[in-house]
Amino acid sequence: MYQIKTLNKIAAVGTDRFDKAVFSCSDSTENPDGILVRSASLHEYDFDANSNLLAIARAGAGVNNIPLPKCTEKGICVFNTPGANANAVKELVLCGLFLSSRKIVDGINWAAGLKGKGDEIAPMVEKGKSTFVGPEIQGKKLGVIGLGAIGAMVASAATHLGMEVYGYDPFITVDSAWHLSRSVHKAADKKEIYEKCDYITYHVPLNPDTKGSINAEAIAMMKDGVRLLNFSRGEIANYDDLAAALESGKVAGYVTDFPNEKVLAMKNVTAIPHLAASTPESEDNCAVMAVNEISEYICNGNIINSVNLPSVSCERTAGSRICVIHKNVPNVISQVSDILGKNNINIETITSKSRGDVSYAIIDTSEKTEEAKVSALSAIEDVIKVRFID
Repeated sequence: MYQIKTLNKIAAVGTDRFDKAVFSCSDSTENPDGILVRSASLHEYDFDANSNLLAIARAGAGVNNIPLPKCTEKGICVFNTPGANANAVKELVLCGLFLSSRKIVDGINWAAGLKGKGDEIAPMVEKGKSTFVGPEIQGKKLGVIGLGAIGAMVASAATHLGMEVYGYDPFITVDSAWHLSRSVHKAADKKEIYEKCDYITYHVPLNPDTKGSINAEAIAMMKDGVRLLNFSRGEIANYDDLAAALESGKVAGYVTDFPNEKVLAMKNVTAIPHLAASTPESEDNCAVMAVNEISEYICNGNIINSVNLPSVSCERTAGSRICVIHKNVPNVISQVSDILGKNNINIETITSKSRGDVSYAIIDTSEKTEEAKVSALSAIEDVIKVRFID
């Protein structure tokens, strides 16, 4: 029986999908075959002590809490759940648009301080409300940087709010493009968004190219009084540059889902406590997708939505299945085929794909194969992990 460890609370609608005859799911498993995680960090996890770990499924989109290079080195497949929480994030981004435009939070906090003023409240409200006014978003220009599942939904929804929307994503997928409203203008580059848009929202992964990308150079190209929304990761902002732009008024407002000491000290910031994906519906969707991914990989070797290995999926045949993770170098598959041939094992189908420095092959044999016959595959120099599924 395969052991699955949960490092965070994972919605039961997901974990209940595990086949009880095949999987055991618990938060107390010592050496799991698979891990389900949301926000818990795995950077200190002792992967060397758990050699049978096959897969990690992150019930969410970001995987900054998982050491991907280490997992790839160990032949551990890491999944995320793209799109499962997209609607939840989209809704909060739309809320953020309104919060950035009109000083709603400041006004609510100010009004709460009027408690106990009795008959003075009404005239005080009329006198004080001008402090919190702001523009309507209808007719304004919104720039969406990153048109994945969330960005595409935000862009399309904003067009229905009467905004003129510009989108930029050099790596947009066909699926995201299909879901994008025809009303969204395709920006040639980020500079076009900076120069044209009154509001800019970021939906990009955190990586060396995006870290600190909200910086002085980018802000200088933006319109005066621009309003920025960051529901990606806090670190895509250069905090010192952002603070200076908020202080000067170049940036009129900043809405983020990632508060920290520096952000909370800035002027005109609306900091939300990482609520974007925190809805019951989102948590259910992520849990279901994560469980489906890890089950399919462990039981059938199929990879769907991995962030460190290539996507490879094919129907099972009547024989056995051999799954090989290996370095993306020449002659590995030929060595695998040679060993199988010497053991009189006929290959029915073979599907192989690469992703960067790593490749993954699924080999189906014509008949049931004894695992002992293919043990030599693990000894091939550039093979990272071999798995036999009967």
